[in-house]
Amino acid sequence: MVRVLVSPSYGSPETRRHWADTVDRQVEFTAPRVDSVLTGEQREQLGSLHPEGSARFWGATPAHDRKLADVAAGDVVLFTGQGQVRAIGEVGAIFRNGALADLLWPPRNGGASWHTVYSLLDLVPADIPYEELNASIGYRPAHNFPGQMVLRGDKARSVLEDFMITPSVAEPPVPRPPTPDDPDPVRLAALEELRTNRTEYRRSRRLIVVDRREARLVREYREFLAARGVTASRFYCPSGISDMYVDAADEPEVIEAKSASGHSHVRQALAQLLDYAPHSPSPARRLTALFPEVPERADVELLHRYGIDCVHHEPSQGGFRRLPASSERRALMREIWSGETPAP
Repeated sequence: MVRVLVSPSYGSPETRRHWADTVDRQVEFTAPRVDSVLTGEQREQLGSLHPEGSARFWGATPAHDRKLADVAAGDVVLFTGQGQVRAIGEVGAIFRNGALADLLWPPRNGGASWHTVYSLLDLVPADIPYEELNASIGYRPAHNFPGQMVLRGDKARSVLEDFMITPSVAEPPVPRPPTPDDPDPVRLAALEELRTNRTEYRRSRRLIVVDRREARLVREYREFLAARGVTASRFYCPSGISDMYVDAADEPEVIEAKSASGHSHVRQALAQLLDYAPHSPSPARRLTALFPEVPERADVELLHRYGIDCVHHEPSQGGFRRLPASSERRALMREIWSGETPAP
């Protein structure tokens, strides 16, 4: 299970200076002054993860040695400050090297060395308020994360699931090679796995962080369904991973969530649903676009034209309201959803 580090990064002038020196800009670790203090194993570790020869770095003092003892490549770091998670990173190489730490972050007189050094495979801006992070891990709302901590087990899983954070090491293996008879391997995924390749998410080369508004909408709709005895999952396929997949009452449903309800978001949901539908583990009987509020009438009609339902957040209706496409249009479109070429 991926661990989640919480690392204050904007509290003191010293910390802000460290951030500017080794996170805002990359450090060329192949430069002689840096290379000279690395061990052979550390050079190899950094070179394999950062073949370009430079990386962003962060660290921790000896007071945190026990907490960080099992932290490894692919663990997630939440960088906190000024009442929010300001960035999310993925751990790359991690090792102890006091000489390197003191070169990167010269300690104050008598100050402790940041001798546990780790590189960042990726860094993605974030804007998660402390209140939301505290709710996810079960802390009191006013907790302000004054020091380094490492979340494991259910707490780490909750953070990854609630904010839809996907480190690169969590990318699922293809369950089996495609074959001529079965070129489209698909497997169901638990919601907390949260992997995708889609481009509308804020992402860099490896780490994927879904817009927190969209992640919150998915979480609320999942809870809405669970209260009605319906379990949601996801599925991996060559196109990526669905936001939600429900197979209840012989009505397999592929669901795509959006963080807003404007025309561009409706078009994105439409395109993505049509892209994922042919890969549905069971032939999709329903496609659904999920929004935080009801789209414009013309946009709902656009979805309905392709047989796609619209679901939107509606507290007065018990949480969510469905605006279904007509059964005739849905039936007409299912052949297109399948992606199969009709027999001549």
